[in-house]
Amino acid sequence: MSKKILKLLCIFSTAMAMIFIGTNKISAQEKAPRFKVVVMEEANGGIHQPYIDTANIWLKQLAADSNFAMDFIYDAQKITDDFLANYQLFIQLNYPPYRWSDTAKAAFERYITEGRGGWVGFHHASLLGEFDGYAMWPWFSKFMGDIVWKNYIAGFAKATVNVEDKNHPCMKDIPASFIVQKDEFYTYNQSPRANVHVMASVDESTYSPVTDIKMGDHPVVWTNEHFKARNIYIFMGHHPNLFENEVYKTLFKNAVFWAAAK
Repeated sequence: MSKKILKLLCIFSTAMAMIFIGTNKISAQEKAPRFKVVVMEEANGGIHQPYIDTANIWLKQLAADSNFAMDFIYDAQKITDDFLANYQLFIQLNYPPYRWSDTAKAAFERYITEGRGGWVGFHHASLLGEFDGYAMWPWFSKFMGDIVWKNYIAGFAKATVNVEDKNHPCMKDIPASFIVQKDEFYTYNQSPRANVHVMASVDESTYSPVTDIKMGDHPVVWTNEHFKARNIYIFMGHHPNLFENEVYKTLFKNAVFWAAAK
């Protein structure tokens, strides 16, 4: 074989190798997650476990379809500044604001106050008061609109939720009102409205069955704009049939991408 042919083969091999390496780099970049999420949930959710299990399946599919990564934690032991620095979004799926160490509380407060990442909270995040021998976390009460848990509809109720801020990104493709088939709507010592930006509220006159457990003005989706972090609380998060509701899934998805964005 002539030196000329050998030289051409060498050039060709080098070119093919560069194409291969370049393709692998592009492929690796395409597979890199858009952002990372930590999901905090109760390890033993009791009656809430079916919701947690269904939410996990749905979230994992959303992450696969939308190219973001998730880790799950089942208590607050791992929460430090260094731990939270790995994540652009904290989802408090169904975990109360107690049983947190002082270290975890301080790290989470900085995460929210300094806008180090976003937060989406559900259901138990507003379980504020003295529970299971734990004192209330005052900072978290302020974060949630200066509220304290008072009561709940233990027998559950069907109700209509009305959207109040249709222009908020979390309310994209959400109708003006929608029905929640089954939830144990909480009441608080006061409406959080004076301290938060309300996106949606429940119409207590639509409770079925009828109940006396009401609070009048009753927000169920809101954000606290006094904190640097993008944050949204969505009360509904008890029953797995919520994931049969396209509106709820849209709200959940909107919240994830809005709160994860800078």
